[in-house]
Amino acid sequence: MSSLRPDLTTKIHPEPPHPADSVDYFDLLPDSILLLIFNKIGDVKALGRCCVVSKRFHSLIPQVENVVVRVDCVISDDDATSAAGASDKSRGPFSSILRLVFGGIVKPIQAIGQFLGPKRSALSAGNNGDGDVEQSGGVTHHSPTQVLKNFSDIRSLKIELPSGELGIEDDVLLKWRAEFGSTLDNCVMLGASSVIHPQKFSSSENNHDGVCSTGNGIVNDDNGSIPESFYTNGGLKLRVVWTISSLIAASARHYLLQPIISEHKTLDSLVLTDADRQGVLCMNKEQLEELRVKPLSASSASKRTLVPALNMKLWYAPHLELPNGTVLKGATLVAIRPSEQLGQKEVSDVSWVSSAFEEPYGTAARMLVKRRTYCLEMNSF
Repeated sequence: MSSLRPDLTTKIHPEPPHPADSVDYFDLLPDSILLLIFNKIGDVKALGRCCVVSKRFHSLIPQVENVVVRVDCVISDDDATSAAGASDKSRGPFSSILRLVFGGIVKPIQAIGQFLGPKRSALSAGNNGDGDVEQSGGVTHHSPTQVLKNFSDIRSLKIELPSGELGIEDDVLLKWRAEFGSTLDNCVMLGASSVIHPQKFSSSENNHDGVCSTGNGIVNDDNGSIPESFYTNGGLKLRVVWTISSLIAASARHYLLQPIISEHKTLDSLVLTDADRQGVLCMNKEQLEELRVKPLSASSASKRTLVPALNMKLWYAPHLELPNGTVLKGATLVAIRPSEQLGQKEVSDVSWVSSAFEEPYGTAARMLVKRRTYCLEMNSF
């Protein structure tokens, strides 16, 4: 019977672990490997959580070069400062990352206004249980500018807004891509009054307004001209509204980036996009340096960069079928450049237009530039 008794001595005083089992192999990784991992993570909220894991992580996170900021709620720097300035003095440098803009999603057309608008009280939201801190019954918000000040060596920065600024109907297509230096370098806008996806497209609609696709990306019609109905039924006016709205959205985004660009001298690439993939603003190393040397000109009417006088090229197709079966009705492509660039750059080169959008809309742009070109001009605004 004594042989069946448990060995209480072993349970009370367990055998010490082997020395090899107590080694933390993760601590043996050099800092360069950890920084490579952190750069692959990129997301500023994930990096904020990593920085509280250990003192070593906390010291390495500020050295991350590739940062992605996904904004949940858009507010201005003044809003965040007034709501949380006093409390941040007693907190660690990365406490703001863990409380980055939590809360409700603001409607698209209000979002950019809240980011750029005058002072107002901090937005109120419930506790999401994800690192946010409630103060006076509401969540403390922090703008990207405040969060990014904790990073010392950013090379590549991507900021994603919660939605596009332009409120459009579900079946309407509106996309734009703009490049800025100290002012607008170029902008491309692609729009369509409606999009019919392959599963919704019936064979009876294959030919419409005398335009069809051969299946190899080439459009066949009479002469590629815009039908008279385009001018009489409000089609041209709608396209002008799309173009101006896209330029206003792009110039507003450019304006709000100024403090970030000024503070982070190491930036080589900056992209400001939105979750809807409606608009993309891009700046490369040369354009970023240009803005630092030559400050932007602000519009007197609102907090956005002044849009210079423009030359525009427009392509239009009443009915454009893409190789994948998607149909764009009233497809419109507009290529925009400042008037002062005439003579400086080859204006007949439209390769930058064709490569402005992801597929399948890149194909749509390449199809449209083969059609008749219409030239327009627009004054500064």
